[in-house]
Amino acid sequence: MTPVQKIVERARSAQQQYEEYTQAQVNLVVEAVAWAILEPKRNQELAELAVKDTGLGDVADKFKKNFRKTLGLIRDLSIAKTVGVISEDLNTGITEYARPVGVVAAITPSTNPGATPINKILNALKCRNAVVIAPSPKGYSTCARLLEFVHQQLDLVSAPRDLVQMLPFPITKDSTNELMRLVDLVVATGSQANIRAAYSCGTPAFGVGAGNVLAIIDEHADLNVAAAKITQSKTFDNATSCSSENGVVICADVYAQAIEALERAGGVLLDDADKGRLEKVMFQDGKLTSTLTAQSPSVISERAQLQNPKAKDAKFLMVEEYGFGSSAPFSGEKLSPILTVWRAADFKAAQDLIANVYNYQGNGHSVGLHTALSGDVMEKRAATLAEHLKVARVIVNQAHTIAAGGSFENGLPFSLSMGCGTWGKNNFSDNMNYRHYLNITRVVRPIPERVPKVEDLLKDYFARFPQI
Repeated sequence: MTPVQKIVERARSAQQQYEEYTQAQVNLVVEAVAWAILEPKRNQELAELAVKDTGLGDVADKFKKNFRKTLGLIRDLSIAKTVGVISEDLNTGITEYARPVGVVAAITPSTNPGATPINKILNALKCRNAVVIAPSPKGYSTCARLLEFVHQQLDLVSAPRDLVQMLPFPITKDSTNELMRLVDLVVATGSQANIRAAYSCGTPAFGVGAGNVLAIIDEHADLNVAAAKITQSKTFDNATSCSSENGVVICADVYAQAIEALERAGGVLLDDADKGRLEKVMFQDGKLTSTLTAQSPSVISERAQLQNPKAKDAKFLMVEEYGFGSSAPFSGEKLSPILTVWRAADFKAAQDLIANVYNYQGNGHSVGLHTALSGDVMEKRAATLAEHLKVARVIVNQAHTIAAGGSFENGLPFSLSMGCGTWGKNNFSDNMNYRHYLNITRVVRPIPERVPKVEDLLKDYFARFPQI
């Protein structure tokens, strides 16, 4: 028996014990495990370890992300029913019972080596599953330390330790692929190579699409408010999130004023020469390298040898773009505090530009809209984007990174894994949440027969095309 087989067998044995837990017992386990990362000293250690070992992001923001994303998830899970009867409808005669899926493989990225694993662990445990984490190699030490904290909490509530495990060091493609084949469900977040491997492993899988989020600033927006929200979002954790704005499309009537607002908020617009220096370091043969991923503007300025004296002290950097696709590499995802800006003639032109950019990279994820704070204009423009762009979320007048994964200021489920629908080659378009970790059994009872008449169901058709 291989090491991975042994891990899965232990997980399966633990899950069979855990399946007998009541809802109250499950809730206690989930609350205890949440404290593994919510406890401030543990959180600080994990945040520092994540930045030290991955070289990605910012410690203070990792701390905030670990805390707020876990707090929000626990809020969502606290009212969720995941044991026994979860729905009963006397009219249809159907009662739904929550059932665990079994053993879950959780594929997690280096960008969030603490927040993403705990999110998947808590969702899995809430649904009476066991979970085995396959962290990225860079995120291994953070995940290992997190699991030490998790096991302490499981011991405290007398739950089986083997409910939560991880692959042994070193993490390899072979061990990850073996894990995915052996479990009952795969939930994958990370590179598109990992997502494709999850979908092709032969086990039911949920994987997420690529991010390349753009936002529109239209002529009705409060430009200072929009700039502040974009800055908050773009600078958070050095833009490690797939929900971070990679670009902003500004309507021509307010273009100059919007750039000024972004500069007042801390952005620095680079000239063409510095843009060329940046491109040379960021992209090789048109493809994004990891050289500047999740680095601060000061590091980016130094590595790219930028000449603008303001660049090293900027909160984020901006480059103007005029096209999209492989000939315009800044139109793609950058995973760094670098914001591409476009000028569009009007709202329709902005929408069309985004559609073209997303067809190159980013279909399915999200789009941001900064417009009137309320009223018909806001509603109509949000509806237009929702009906015409290939996106699963339209984030209106919010800091996109904060909002897309669930926020205390909107109604989306808290998550670090966003489905992108068929547009993004995914089989779901929700924020990944506990419902994706459940099987549901339905008891179906007989009800009084109600057979409709054909003429009632086809009345509109018959009214237009009377039958001869």
